[in-house]
Amino acid sequence: MRLRRLPPLVPALALLAVLAGCGAAGPGTDPAAGERTAPRIERAAAPLEPAGTVTDPNGTELSLPTPPERIVCLTGLCDDMLVELGITPAGTSTPALLANPVLLGEAAAAQVPTVAGSFGSEDVESIAALDPDLVIGLGGVHDPLRSAVEQFAPLWTVEPSTWQDSVGYLRALGALTGRTGEAVAAEERFRGTLADAVDTTRETGQADRTVVLMYGSADTIGVDTTASVNGDLLAQLYDYPFAPRSADVESGSAYNVEEILAGQPDVVLAFSLLFSAEDRTLTDQLADNPVWQQVPAVAQGAVHEMDPRLWGSGRGTRSLGAIVEQSLAVVPGR
Repeated sequence: MRLRRLPPLVPALALLAVLAGCGAAGPGTDPAAGERTAPRIERAAAPLEPAGTVTDPNGTELSLPTPPERIVCLTGLCDDMLVELGITPAGTSTPALLANPVLLGEAAAAQVPTVAGSFGSEDVESIAALDPDLVIGLGGVHDPLRSAVEQFAPLWTVEPSTWQDSVGYLRALGALTGRTGEAVAAEERFRGTLADAVDTTRETGQADRTVVLMYGSADTIGVDTTASVNGDLLAQLYDYPFAPRSADVESGSAYNVEEILAGQPDVVLAFSLLFSAEDRTLTDQLADNPVWQQVPAVAQGAVHEMDPRLWGSGRGTRSLGAIVEQSLAVVPGR
């Protein structure tokens, strides 16, 4: 097994090779008309061949002597990719996401062992007991586990910031596992869903709606900004003026109620991770806030609590396709 970071110029070239002919331009402004233009979403996926060595969208080169068969997932993107490829995870730390009907469903997911420990602090012995030949975690979260995990299996950390990144990781894993046909088919399904949605939002006027996706608590509100996978995805479909507030990942996504009001969202999409029956959703916590009540979406009754596991943990093409379709169902047109 070999896992290494390439020099800064190489990741960009490698990503271009992976997505050659399959890129998409983000929404922009037509200088002549002064209007936002629709992004161009290519529906066809580039051919893909099996490979023992791949370079992912984050510039990491991964080499395996044989195609991995027992893959343990420490992040939802992994579970999503495996389901797309027709592989059942050897273990997962996000069982609630895997049980979503968009992925395996409750009955099938119940057969997948759950990794012990909390997210980012998974029990290494629990992972080792699953006898994996590849472990996939989240970049910036699971890197501290690397030295312990790599005593028995390679650890590949994924860190998408756009839907194209998610596609790139899917293609890399498809090549590593030899499931190239499945990877290409999954990519084209997602591309078709997104391209159809772009057309729909322009035809219905939904593209003119200002949307925000938020999470957290009333004390610490987070926004999926345009630098996140979900924020970038929603910006392909709607007016989404919520950019990172700083270069720092955590502070860049922290918004207060006044800043959300300044964005004048017509629709609020929120996901709340509840840990007990007494926990209140984010939007319930904000209900009595006088500034929150001035937000157009609140005044118009266009505030929607979404599936927290799918919207909070799903970062693969299957989850993103469902997010596109679920957003279309709640964002009004003309």
